[in-house]
Amino acid sequence: MLEAIREDIRCVFDRDPAARNAWEVITCYPGFHARLFHRVAHRLWGWRLKWLARFISQLGRWLTGIEIHPGARIGRRFFIDHGMGVVIGETAEIGNDVTLYHGVTLGGTTWNRGKRHPTLDDGVVVGAGAKILGPIHIGKGAKVGSNAVVVKDVPSGCTAVGIPARVVEPGRDEQRQRAAEKMGFSAYGISSDMNDPVVQAIHGLLDHVVNIDARLEQVLLRLEQAGIKLETLEKDSFDPSYLNRIVD
Repeated sequence: MLEAIREDIRCVFDRDPAARNAWEVITCYPGFHARLFHRVAHRLWGWRLKWLARFISQLGRWLTGIEIHPGARIGRRFFIDHGMGVVIGETAEIGNDVTLYHGVTLGGTTWNRGKRHPTLDDGVVVGAGAKILGPIHIGKGAKVGSNAVVVKDVPSGCTAVGIPARVVEPGRDEQRQRAAEKMGFSAYGISSDMNDPVVQAIHGLLDHVVNIDARLEQVLLRLEQAGIKLETLEKDSFDPSYLNRIVD
């Protein structure tokens, strides 16, 4: 157990640049304290001392603002940053090297017994305020955006954003940004996890531009291979400020 606690301390330095020394982590990090309480409570839960386990868990909740049911299974190097308002349900399963930010809920959607809370694989990162609900699976290395509400599985390596959360294909945001920059519009002015129909419409247009550009490049390549030379086209009169105005 001592080695596991040392790992918990070291992982804080890996994921929080504000951490200055081990003493500060031991005395001032509620996520670290909550993990210590859970280790004791989970061991008591396994020994069927369930009231005592729940009491230890409740003490940890009072002192840290983090509620972890003693039945939850948590892997190594688990880190909760800030931590206030985090809730982890009884049948939740968390892998190694997982990071949660404040306000995260790993909750259930049914009153039936059995598996009713999420499973998070190794390396998952869950942003502040996100809610992951039900016996769903979050794949290895996946990310959940801040304030997202996830009710479906998220594949490994993907990102889930929005309410309800949708899975963003790897590389799709980068394609949108490149297309927007070509038009003189900065996509950083909008966020892909905003549940705004105008923002979603702009993203749809940018996706469409990416597809059109790819098809045009194929057509031009075929024409050049056929020996057909095309005159240089004048640049269109697209007004990039228009996109900025419609999202204000």
